[in-house]
Amino acid sequence: MRTLPALLISTAALSFSNLALAGSESGFYLGASLGTAEIDYSENDPDFGEISFDDSDSAYKVFAGYNLGIIPFLNLAVEGAYVDLGSHEGEIADVTGFKIDSNAWTAFGLAGFDLGPVGVFGKAGFVAWDSELDGDSESGTDPAYGLGAKIQLGSIAVRAEYELFELEEVDIDYFSVGAAYTF
Repeated sequence: MRTLPALLISTAALSFSNLALAGSESGFYLGASLGTAEIDYSENDPDFGEISFDDSDSAYKVFAGYNLGIIPFLNLAVEGAYVDLGSHEGEIADVTGFKIDSNAWTAFGLAGFDLGPVGVFGKAGFVAWDSELDGDSESGTDPAYGLGAKIQLGSIAVRAEYELFELEEVDIDYFSVGAAYTF
């Protein structure tokens, strides 16, 4: 009869040790997310007058990365993504109907901390962006940052994120929810 309590304690200990390491899936991962991209920009240009964009639109991203899995509880990863930031409307010199279409490629370094299947992470890197305003095109490379949380369910992670893309004079906030699968 003494073996039953010992067996129960051993089973519980093994269960909790697996739970503690859940979320530290190392290896290559692929994912996608849907969300909202927001622009809030205002400037008084001497040539064009008042320029104002305060709009949000649906956006999506497809990403891939590699989680190094060096230390339990701590995730270090590299991640790249293509992001379609949608189309935003604004006004220039009191004329409405101007549209900015933007997309970007991102490269991030991620650092995260796991508490069982739940984890939080931060990311910093660069965004290479392209924007088109009524036929005129601009592009550049600028800093990008983000914060997120995830729930790891085996090889699948459900993620919620906030990312900030600092495109020259315009900042775009991207809020998203998505999933990733680790191979």
